[in-house]
Amino acid sequence: MPTLFQSRPPFAVRALVTSAALLALPSAWAQPLPKATPESQGMSTERLAVISSTMKQEVASNRLPGAVVMVARNGKLVYSEAFGKTGRADGSDMKEDSIFRIYSMTKPLVSTALMMLVEDGKVQLTDPVSKFLPAFKNPQVSVASTHPVSGVVSYKMVAANQEPTLQDLLRHTSGLAYGELTANAPVKEAYAKSKVFLPTIPFDARGMSPSEMSDTVGKAPLAQQPGTTWEYSLSVDIQGRVVEAVSGKRLGDFLTERMFAPLKMKDTGFHVPAAHASRLAEAFAKDPLTGVSNVLIDVSKPPGNDSGGAGGVGTAGDYLRYCQAMLNGGSLDGARILSPSTVRLMTADHLGASINTTTNPGQLLLGVNGYSFGLGFLVRSQDGLAPVHGTAGEFMWAGFAGTFFWAEPKEKLCAVYMTQSPSPLRASYRRLMKNLVAQAIN
Repeated sequence: MPTLFQSRPPFAVRALVTSAALLALPSAWAQPLPKATPESQGMSTERLAVISSTMKQEVASNRLPGAVVMVARNGKLVYSEAFGKTGRADGSDMKEDSIFRIYSMTKPLVSTALMMLVEDGKVQLTDPVSKFLPAFKNPQVSVASTHPVSGVVSYKMVAANQEPTLQDLLRHTSGLAYGELTANAPVKEAYAKSKVFLPTIPFDARGMSPSEMSDTVGKAPLAQQPGTTWEYSLSVDIQGRVVEAVSGKRLGDFLTERMFAPLKMKDTGFHVPAAHASRLAEAFAKDPLTGVSNVLIDVSKPPGNDSGGAGGVGTAGDYLRYCQAMLNGGSLDGARILSPSTVRLMTADHLGASINTTTNPGQLLLGVNGYSFGLGFLVRSQDGLAPVHGTAGEFMWAGFAGTFFWAEPKEKLCAVYMTQSPSPLRASYRRLMKNLVAQAIN
């Protein structure tokens, strides 16, 4: 048995095989949804062509190595095109079945998995995390204070007013943080010491075992009082550990059985098998805008844990199928993964006026205000406010390396944009994609 498995619980051994089973099969490109002419679905071929000309210009200007864009309306694929190169040393062209590190676009998949357990009657959103992961019992909060004269920031530990719940994990109000993002020094130090935060490789928490992940994060101080403040965090990695604790299966195994296989997401998993390595897209060695070296996670082998926050890989077509299933109220092609009522709950506003949003969630994703957060998604409550095309009820998320998706129920529209470009221009490209797709609606 390989060393990678030796200290794992039995279910982890099985899952490392089965969670990649679909991706390991021979792959032949097939349209992810039935194809239709744009005009038959209320969209304009001529206006969709603006996406093509714009993306070709971005590639020609050396701002992007390449990209794949797919758009569906009324459940029909009306636009699908690959641009540029994969970024690999062999100079290969980007293709519609290219595989991407999806980073935080893993999060909606895992939040969906946790909501499956809610539907199964195995968990409730009001359950404390410690019910399933004992390390989260009696948490401490690192509270900052600034000296009024010197301006020096100091910290003290206080008992949490309450324990984080599963709802807090889903809406990022758990008090957890990201070492890459937090300014709370004791939290950052605790994450770095436990190696859940690696300063040299952004958002790579895949090296430790599942139990090491939950124990180290659970024992670290919280950055906020639970249930009070929206802070983007490791919450979804911990959701994955809850799924494992409740189901008795490795996260990738659970997702394969309950989502990837039913939805025919055959190229989605937590690593890329050697047989498909040539399909993996890469970033430029250095960011064209800043000159900073691009460092992406190594997805060439099974990870120590299936990182629900940033560890996934997949294709644009696979993600479009997930997006369409959620837009349909939880089902696609006869396979139901959630009920419509659960999808409505997930895509509703779960912050309201009672949760502190020092940074609006829309700022993190799109660089704009006007959005809130549901259970796993950025959500929009009204057509206005946000200075970007979209309508009330839409939900979306994105990934560190440039990937992005959104679903717009009012327009019956799904779109996926995949690239490997962890550039400061990420938010700009997301806004651009939303605007270019929206302008093509007749």
